Amino acid sequence: MISKFTYGEAELVTQLQHRNNQAFTYLYDNYSKALYGVISQIVPDRESADDILQEVFINIWRKIETYDISKGRLFTWMLNIARNAAIDKIRSKSYRNELKNQALPDDVSMLGDQFVKSKADETGLKKVLGKLKKEQRELIELSYFQGFTQEEISKGLNIPLGTVKTRMRSALLQLRSMIEQ
Repeated sequence: MISKFTYGEAELVTQLQHRNNQAFTYLYDNYSKALYGVISQIVPDRESADDILQEVFINIWRKIETYDISKGRLFTWMLNIARNAAIDKIRSKSYRNELKNQALPDDVSMLGDQFVKSKADETGLKKVLGKLKKEQRELIELSYFQGFTQEEISKGLNIPLGTVKTRMRSALLQLRSMIEQ
């Protein structure tokens, strides 16, 4: 259900800080699909992704006072909360144990890299990522879709950490300009 009201970003933040339930409903209705898309690209398990989305919105509600409009957009702040929650989940010992105890799906295309690629295709993100250089795209996929740190990527690909950081920054700047166009 889409809210009948619309808010500018500053007004929405103010209303959320004043604990306005209508503003929170608006926030959920307008941002949950995008945040879920990011979460589900990192955590392929639908049930876990649903749980993480709920946790993310609870955290947003609880921590809205810490959001500083001068440091960036609200969506970017929420996206970081969602991404970090998803990465924390896949790195957790309990989640890794859950994965070990699950039966393999009948459709093996749902495993690993193939699942991430199909999810990226569904969101149209693959098309935008395809415009990046191969080495930049690989770093973005490892970092944002698989949750690896820059240090882990450096070691795994045998590339100096400084090179990883430079390529990531360049890729993110290019993605930003592509999305803003």
